[in-house]
Amino acid sequence: MEYKIIWSDSAIADLTEIVAYLARENPEAARQYGAGILEHVGLLSSFPKIGPWYPRRSQGPIREIIYKNHRIFYQVSESPKRVEIFRIHHVARDKREIPPPAD
Repeated sequence: MEYKIIWSDSAIADLTEIVAYLARENPEAARQYGAGILEHVGLLSSFPKIGPWYPRRSQGPIREIIYKNHRIFYQVSESPKRVEIFRIHHVARDKREIPPPAD
């Protein structure tokens, strides 16, 4: 059974900011990069546990997948079957800056 992909407001804002930043130099490359992130995240509907996980204090484990220069942070829920995308950050940023998923 496929998992439903849920995008948090923060993740949508991150993606919008990434594409807008890239579009200043090359709009077509920005469009392709944004589409690539969406396609990569789409894999999680069939394979939600492909990203490695690590504990995140009381909020439970989170996972991440990498798309080129960005970390996509998400959390898997078994009931209901869903994957929540909660942040997208450049790989150069410290993981400690990533806020926990909303409960």
